[in-house]
Amino acid sequence: MSRLVIVSNRVADPRKAASGGLAVAVGQALEASGGLWFGWSGKVVENGTPGEGDLHLHNAGNVQLATVDLSREDHDSYYLGYSNGVLWPVFHYRLDLADFDAGYIGGYRRVNQMMAHKLAGLLRPDDIIWVHDYHLIPLAAELRAMGCQQRMGFFLHVPLPPPLILAAVPEHDWLMRSLFAYDLVGFQSDSDVAHFSRYVGTETGADILGEHEFRAFGKTLQVQAFPIGIDVDEFTELGQAREAQDMYTQIRDEYSRRRLLLGVERMDYSKGLPQRLKAFRQLLQAYPENLGSATLIQIAAPSRESVDAYASLRQELESLCGAINGNFGELDWMPVRYIHRNVARKRLPGLYRAASVALVTPLRDGMNLVAKEFVAAQDPDDPGVLVLSRFAGAVEQMHDALLVNPYDTTRTAETIQRALQMPLEERQRRHQTLLAGIREQDVHWWRQRFLDALAAVPAP
Repeated sequence: MSRLVIVSNRVADPRKAASGGLAVAVGQALEASGGLWFGWSGKVVENGTPGEGDLHLHNAGNVQLATVDLSREDHDSYYLGYSNGVLWPVFHYRLDLADFDAGYIGGYRRVNQMMAHKLAGLLRPDDIIWVHDYHLIPLAAELRAMGCQQRMGFFLHVPLPPPLILAAVPEHDWLMRSLFAYDLVGFQSDSDVAHFSRYVGTETGADILGEHEFRAFGKTLQVQAFPIGIDVDEFTELGQAREAQDMYTQIRDEYSRRRLLLGVERMDYSKGLPQRLKAFRQLLQAYPENLGSATLIQIAAPSRESVDAYASLRQELESLCGAINGNFGELDWMPVRYIHRNVARKRLPGLYRAASVALVTPLRDGMNLVAKEFVAAQDPDDPGVLVLSRFAGAVEQMHDALLVNPYDTTRTAETIQRALQMPLEERQRRHQTLLAGIREQDVHWWRQRFLDALAAVPAP
């Protein structure tokens, strides 16, 4: 049986509890049959030589973990520069926040070449290689240049923007051409697939052979949408554990006279946090019956705090929270509780369950698993309501959420009010449909569907 090789920017021990969809998805597959997980160690060598890094190997059960260190120069150009300073903002439609420094692309190429060289020596001829996310788009092209003929697939966890936005990326043509070194490319949503189809049709002159098949540069590529899910059973069990139950009891008792709204994400400009707070402020202004009652708990975990855009975002959020609490708060009620730190994953199900409304309103998101975790955590007899941005990838699967345009704060406030007033029967019906959907298309379905599609690609 072929061995599965996972390649991602960061590597996790599959035996340990994981918070990310990728770790949950591939950890079990690797453990079941044995395999290799390869990526960056997370270590930065201050005086390291660019393009070089020590390889570390160790076993986690029957899974081999292989990681590579990065020099400071490589880390700053590959990771901070091109990956997170260019690709992340552009892929989330924020050209105004991208730093198009010409030197970053060199570091990005150099690290992908180095990763390919380190990985190639560990590969077996019949391995199946699955590469993940925007950090490693050109990895297959580098492996092919070294003569590797293994079956290779790639999955992009973030959105793919429309062609005109994508064309702003320095050397976008090289980047997208690199995708044709894979046998299969997966995106989160049908809209991402449509953007890719339009790009290759207009920018590369690719032949569109079918709904999911393209040919360019002498290569034929399969492209499909594979929306990632969560492990519903695992998350349900997490909600029954003591930590989650204690959180639920604590929040329920503390807010027994309130209606709780909840936002949970890391601090990032793609999440629409200022717009959400402005919509909540509009809710309090337009619907005064919520004064003294509706409380928003907004968790914004720290993220990339050394980057100016994130520091500015934090300042704006703190200013908005202070103004809302100052203008509307009472001695016994503060409308916003803003938490700028991580909350342990094992406590989140209890927090989700205690909320009447979840606000998942990113300006752009590849998927958004918080929306699915909220649904999985609810009491089916008295479920909360999901308010979901139409710009989240999850919207293609979660039609029974209340959909909003997060840029339109007035209409978003109206929708939040509708969620707070929704009758029990409608809440139950919507939750039942949403839960059935995320259970059917869970993280295991996602993984198996991708690997089955990769195995079905005709051999070269």
